[in-house]
Amino acid sequence: MTDGDPVLAAGCVLWRRSPSGQGIELALVHRPKWTDWSHPKGKLKRGEDARQAAVREVLEETGMACNLGSELPTTRYTVEGNLKEVRYWAAEATAGEFLPNKEVDRLLWLPPAAARIRLTRDRDKELVTALLDALHLPRNAP
Repeated sequence: MTDGDPVLAAGCVLWRRSPSGQGIELALVHRPKWTDWSHPKGKLKRGEDARQAAVREVLEETGMACNLGSELPTTRYTVEGNLKEVRYWAAEATAGEFLPNKEVDRLLWLPPAAARIRLTRDRDKELVTALLDALHLPRNAP
């Protein structure tokens, strides 16, 4: 761990109703810098609160506008020797279109079970369960 204040960040477990009408799908982003699959998130900008940052990061990384729902568990971990604290919200995608960019080169919409498998880090997998609980859906949702 490091001394000093943590790097503050915010993000969302972004979801939509499945086009098939059966359940929901989650948006996962692939970040080439880290070669990982994760939920959209990023650092707070000066003067920005965590809710604003979460919505901004979703838009920047996925191209999607969203409505924030319940706050989900905050994650804490170290990156390059610095403590990072990320606040998350459940967020329903309302509109938009993904365009690859410098930070995110791919976006996948997956059912919760498949999202858990694809996510790189366990802390992100745990957020899938937290989202399902927040939406009052079964934890074993396909």
